[in-house]
Amino acid sequence: MAKKSSRPSPGLVTSEDSLPPVRILVSWSPKSAGTEAIDFAAWIARTTPAQIRVVSTISQPLTVTSLSKLSGSYKKWFKKERDACEDAVRDALSAAGVHKSQWDKDVSVLVAGPSRPQLLEEMAQDFDAHVILLGANQSAPKGRFFSGSTADALLHYSPLPVGLSPRSIKLSKHGVTRINFAFTDRGADDDPALLRAAYMAHRTGLPLRVLAFSPEGLIDVPLDYSPTFPSDAPNWREHSLSLLDRAHDFIADAFPDLEVTTAIGNGNGWSGAVDSLKWKKGDLLCLGSAPMGPFARVFIGSTATELLPHVGVPVLVCPTGPDPES
Repeated sequence: MAKKSSRPSPGLVTSEDSLPPVRILVSWSPKSAGTEAIDFAAWIARTTPAQIRVVSTISQPLTVTSLSKLSGSYKKWFKKERDACEDAVRDALSAAGVHKSQWDKDVSVLVAGPSRPQLLEEMAQDFDAHVILLGANQSAPKGRFFSGSTADALLHYSPLPVGLSPRSIKLSKHGVTRINFAFTDRGADDDPALLRAAYMAHRTGLPLRVLAFSPEGLIDVPLDYSPTFPSDAPNWREHSLSLLDRAHDFIADAFPDLEVTTAIGNGNGWSGAVDSLKWKKGDLLCLGSAPMGPFARVFIGSTATELLPHVGVPVLVCPTGPDPES
């Protein structure tokens, strides 16, 4: 298979001096119960040069937005909230160990509107962000992720990679130490998201682990795997092994110096399959999204949706479609 000569869009990757730092947009509010999104950004910043901007949002009904912004009292109140928010953001970034050299000059931005996902997408475009990071839903069990309405929306139409962090997890003090890529709904060894994950590992000098999952005892499994699963589970496992072998060869051809391993997670349900593998505090899991026409956008498929609640490491969901820089 021919090597890829064009560079994939930045995603999380940049370690060469000639490349700009990864631009991280963090969705976080001082009123949040957790700091997972801030910690996620700090974790990445310990791995690669980064420029971080934190966006906090105020929900405001569409019917009152235009009127409220006209009043002097609203402007005075909003300035007070913005200043307090910036103080909290600076304190949170400092507490997380993010050096000021990695703060954006507008490190804290407060915006108001009726749709938080839309505000985040607009702010990401304004910042020219490479990735949007979200924190954990605080109703999730410790070490797990539940997606709320904002995460669900971004996972279904964001043009940028979306980073998700489980609640109250301990991350490696050394930053990301291994990139993982898991096949979910798509089964192509030349998956654009796989290439993106390999590029991340290549640029950061990290090993790459390519995964497939074989959850036993499931009734509702996408037909991409097999119309008779789980009755032909051995055949499905053979299919996965073949897929992983092809993926390994594809990556070795594109990035000959990259350290690549493969593994299959096998167990009772998604939880058993995920837990059957060994995970480290420095693991980042990358997932591809389902195809969504000719545009590069995240559109998370059913398998990845079922998988996410059982994952105990930070996740990056990458959009599919043509590479915007190819």
